[in-house]
Amino acid sequence: MKRLLIYLRNYRKELILGPFFKLLEAVFELLVPIVMAKIIDKGVANNDNGYILRMSGLIVILGICGLGFALTCQYLAAKCAYGFGTELREALNKHINSLSYTGIDRIGAASLVNRLTNDTNTVQNGVNMFIRLAVRAPFLVIGAAAMAVMIDVRLSLVFFVVAPLISAIIFIVMRRTIPMYRKAQQKLDRAAMLTREDIDGARVIRAFSRQQEETDEFRGAVDEIADCSIAVGRLSAILNPAAFAVMNLGIVAIVWFGGVRIDSGALTQGELTAFTNYMTQILLALVVLANLIVTFTKAFAAASRVSEVFEILPEESGDLVPEERPDVPVIEFRGVSFTYEGAGDSLLRNVSFSLGRGQTLGVIGGTGSGKSTLASLIPGFYRPTEGEVLVKGLSTVEWRLNCLRRTIGYVPQKAVLFSGTVRDNLTWRKADATDAELIAALKTAQAWDFVSKLPGKLDYNVSQGGRNFSGGQRQRLCIARALVGKPDILILDDSTSALDYATDLAFRRALKTDMKDTAVVMITQRTTSLTDAAVIVVMEDGEAVGIGTHSELVGNCNVYSEIYRSQMNERGGSGNA
Repeated sequence: MKRLLIYLRNYRKELILGPFFKLLEAVFELLVPIVMAKIIDKGVANNDNGYILRMSGLIVILGICGLGFALTCQYLAAKCAYGFGTELREALNKHINSLSYTGIDRIGAASLVNRLTNDTNTVQNGVNMFIRLAVRAPFLVIGAAAMAVMIDVRLSLVFFVVAPLISAIIFIVMRRTIPMYRKAQQKLDRAAMLTREDIDGARVIRAFSRQQEETDEFRGAVDEIADCSIAVGRLSAILNPAAFAVMNLGIVAIVWFGGVRIDSGALTQGELTAFTNYMTQILLALVVLANLIVTFTKAFAAASRVSEVFEILPEESGDLVPEERPDVPVIEFRGVSFTYEGAGDSLLRNVSFSLGRGQTLGVIGGTGSGKSTLASLIPGFYRPTEGEVLVKGLSTVEWRLNCLRRTIGYVPQKAVLFSGTVRDNLTWRKADATDAELIAALKTAQAWDFVSKLPGKLDYNVSQGGRNFSGGQRQRLCIARALVGKPDILILDDSTSALDYATDLAFRRALKTDMKDTAVVMITQRTTSLTDAAVIVVMEDGEAVGIGTHSELVGNCNVYSEIYRSQMNERGGSGNA
């Protein structure tokens, strides 16, 4: 929780004045029973209507003042809590965006979303309740007990018997329920993960008619949350009846012994009424305190989860930008090995190759052979476990990352578009790109033929995730986005899988013509896409089992030749595209 307190620094005034006004409200609330005692002992006993009216007016004034103090506190608490929550979410979102892929993998996307939304809201609620009740509840308990002692020391002994009993009930219930609240918080992560998977994989689920199985799995996850919450509710339900039972027994004792004290003249009827009111105030304050403990427990658990995210260090960045040197390879791998955090075996082992300016590197291999991981090392998304990845002669560890990534146009395996216009999506690499540049990129990516027919063309609205485009159209728009500004390196991570052979061929020809100086890393399953590549790396189980040109690998690499022959057979033995 201490890690998050810095986001309260702009709300010191509200953090101090809020509890102060709540304290004033509690003081006025403690004065009411005393005024009532005077009304009974002096006004009612002496049949003094004027005194009764005056003192009743005083109670109204105390109530109005208390209400004013309470409203002021509520306003200050809301301003502080919601301001704190806003700053915390902004800082957490910024920090998440600064994490490396390794840091994100450590917690998981679903859990990060849950922490950014649900957990920050819980912490915000904890701050709100702290300002509103953390001072008031303990002060009422102590103040009511002190006022009772001032009225009658002997009768106040009932307070010192009842208060510990109620506190013991609260302690026992809280001791059982607090761990359950923490478990419920953890179970929310699983429900969030399943929700994310079901939404992202909706088409796959329906294609395999797995709706019922996924529904049953999600129902099991939310049932666990419900069971945990119901168990907590059952235990918490004991709190109020048990506490009220003890309180009512305490009131019976006060009335019983108070009657004796009244008969002896040591106590008045008004003071006995005040005693009863103070007993009620103590009980209600203790119940509020119990609920406050629950709120704080949830807030501390949530704060701990949020702090875990902040404790993950952002991705490291060097501070160097290399000079342009035509004689140095644009990309070079030197004995690179890589292992994902927590994984046992290396996914890449001792991979070495180099690529010059304007050349094409082809990467091919079976599923899980490490192709996409290899591509992720070039922009510095991951750092190699062993060896070096050099871009323009400088290790990615030494590069200033924002400069490195401006040098690279990256098209991920999954085509991702964002809500906005086509223009908004295309200007990610270069915000000031002209329409001519955007259209040129679209033409190279073979996307201008359908974009030019859209209403508004570049200003056509893209729905969330690009759902109003087909898979092939999304891929071509993502490729065009990476081409804007003509990057020095273009990484295509299996980014033409949704394109037919004719469109794929047209794109490769346009790429060779329009971006002569760009080094291209093309990860693909099609050997026909790599026939003109300067270097082809054949991956199998994390190792480069073959490096060379298309013609060389067909003759001396069994893995590549098998892939090539199987694809040629599928196409009826046709020649190269």
